[in-house]
Amino acid sequence: MSRRVERKAFKSNLTRGQRVRGTLFALGIFLLIILYWLAAFYGTEWLYGYMNKRPPEVAAQLINCIGGLFLWGITMTCLGRFFRSEQLKFFQALIAAIKSMSRGDFNVSVDNNNPHNGPFVELVDSINNMAVELGQLEKMRQEFISNVSHEIQSPLTSISGFSRALQNETITPEERKHYLEIIEAESTRLSKLSDNLLKLSSLESQHHPFEPKSYRLDKQIRNHILACEPQWVEKSIDMDIELESVTLTADEDLLSQVWTNLIHNAIKFTPVGGTIGVHVANTRKEAIIRISNNGACISEEDLPHIFERFYKADKSRNRTSGGNGLGLSIVKKIIDMHAGTISVESKPEEKTVFIVRLSLQE
Repeated sequence: MSRRVERKAFKSNLTRGQRVRGTLFALGIFLLIILYWLAAFYGTEWLYGYMNKRPPEVAAQLINCIGGLFLWGITMTCLGRFFRSEQLKFFQALIAAIKSMSRGDFNVSVDNNNPHNGPFVELVDSINNMAVELGQLEKMRQEFISNVSHEIQSPLTSISGFSRALQNETITPEERKHYLEIIEAESTRLSKLSDNLLKLSSLESQHHPFEPKSYRLDKQIRNHILACEPQWVEKSIDMDIELESVTLTADEDLLSQVWTNLIHNAIKFTPVGGTIGVHVANTRKEAIIRISNNGACISEEDLPHIFERFYKADKSRNRTSGGNGLGLSIVKKIIDMHAGTISVESKPEEKTVFIVRLSLQE
């Protein structure tokens, strides 16, 4: 917001300055014409006196006008060359910036403080903003490639290492079984990573099927909780469930992915004997879904990045639990497709709560 206000103030000051310069320029031209006419008048008067001969008055006035125009033409020619050279430098800077961006170098900036830029101020501003935005996109692309490479390389290294270990004929059957289990787990992790990447790419392509229909949201979430019963029973987790009746118009399959990811995350990060809360409230205008757990809190530094691709608040815990940092990115994208919001609250000694808000207006 502050940048937008500063930009508006800059443009306002620039417009006011252009008006002042325009007025002064017009006044200067008027004074220059008078000066040239006086120079032509006194110059011809001196010439007539020197020659002791004076032409008729009409011819004298005509000579004065032609002389003034001649002086004016010389001045405009000099000024035109000066301004053309300045404009040429300006356009060369624009062309150089565009060529640099076409080569992938987005660390460019065109000077926008030259008063001679005139109507091209907004063009320069747009090019500078485009360079910044493209630079950020390029940085995100490089980070994405780096993250994908890292996530793929780690399980491949494990699979390769334990495959070589299996070739050793002296290992015991127990060790062989253990190695095979690790290879299977790493293969599953690779498959899950590939599936999530394809799913996220499909969601962001704007061609993913979106088929909203009316259904009971509370029943959908209850079914997901029951489907995860073996996981939370195994960890002796206490389920605090409160589901108000909510009829929602949305894509049931897409939201099913949201509840699966959020509930699985809650089970994953809740300690043995802990508590998970799943509350659904109906305010008539919107449905508010709160999914909480009493596991370790998310730090303040991590909270703003929790929905970014491949971001892991706890690297070691995600690694051991098979996470790849894409689940919450998929959740955020699906909620955005439904024009809803998702946020997270987490403080020390308190529960971590994911809050989803979905409009009940069709």
